[in-house]
Amino acid sequence: MEERYDLNYYNYELPEHLIAQTPLKERSASKLLLLNKNTGETKDETFKNITKYLKPGDVLVLNDTKVIPARLIGTKEGTNATIEILLLKNKEKDIWECLAKPAKRLHEGTIITFGNGELKAKINEKQKDGIVEIELQYEGILNEILEKIGTMPLPPYIHEKLKDQKRYQTIYAKNLGSAAAPTAGLHFTEEILKEIKQMGITITYVTLHVGLGTFRPVNMDNILEHDMHSEYYMMNKETADILNKAKKEKRRIIAVGTTSTRTLESIMQKNGKFKESSEETNIFIYPGYTFKAIDGLITNFHLPKSTLVMLVSALSTRDYILNAYAHAVEKEYRFFSFGDAMFITDKF
Repeated sequence: MEERYDLNYYNYELPEHLIAQTPLKERSASKLLLLNKNTGETKDETFKNITKYLKPGDVLVLNDTKVIPARLIGTKEGTNATIEILLLKNKEKDIWECLAKPAKRLHEGTIITFGNGELKAKINEKQKDGIVEIELQYEGILNEILEKIGTMPLPPYIHEKLKDQKRYQTIYAKNLGSAAAPTAGLHFTEEILKEIKQMGITITYVTLHVGLGTFRPVNMDNILEHDMHSEYYMMNKETADILNKAKKEKRRIIAVGTTSTRTLESIMQKNGKFKESSEETNIFIYPGYTFKAIDGLITNFHLPKSTLVMLVSALSTRDYILNAYAHAVEKEYRFFSFGDAMFITDKF
């Protein structure tokens, strides 16, 4: 097996105290590590100074997905056993793909009751790895019910309770449907976005609803055997036109987050250009991949041995990424969802 296909090739040591448990008081107060993707050179900065490293003509692509309060705690009818459900993907009307815990207690036809009975779920189908398909039963508007009885689906490495639910949303979140936040966008403030626009930089949006594909752990020693789940994405014609024009004029396209990256690369890989699209992607980017859409990436620090470490390693090199991560550990950067940011670019 080639080294780049070995899961352990993407491992690194992270002291537990560097896993950010809560968001900072100020979104833009995060640290920012600049990485030259071609040379491996790094520079320490603060996120509020991100505009120093952007230039007129750049196009910044943000993911405007909005996280639903997708974590539901209910009881199984008949036994009152506690069941936790994480809504992952709305397949059609009230049919959802979910993660269930403990899934072994569930069978086709099982009914789970949430809240005071205002929401019920019937198990339609059990799949592998704790995934089930459910049909929701309720009266009224589902999003209003979820706001009332659901909670934000924070990753398992966050043990602190989130005091302000809005801090797990980007300030530009618009399209409901995500099971997790596109966390690279959490650092942006209205002031920074305004400053970026005033510099002559175009800001445009895509939507990718984050599901299991983004944060599911890789359990195969050979990463080529990893099964990526598909996630829904959307790009409108206005964004496609903006990006095609930027490509033609050789201006930089900078993705904010790996979700935006996966959307842009999926569309370019399929069409050879940016195109109005609304479909699913299970794109898996790892070293050896040739990027067709983006020139730079603003992102957070990712879990060891994750598909996202593989993605950023493909944009730079695995050695440059892990050296940058080692530097971030040494400088006590904060890691993962509520952690600090990184800008992988060509020059700074």
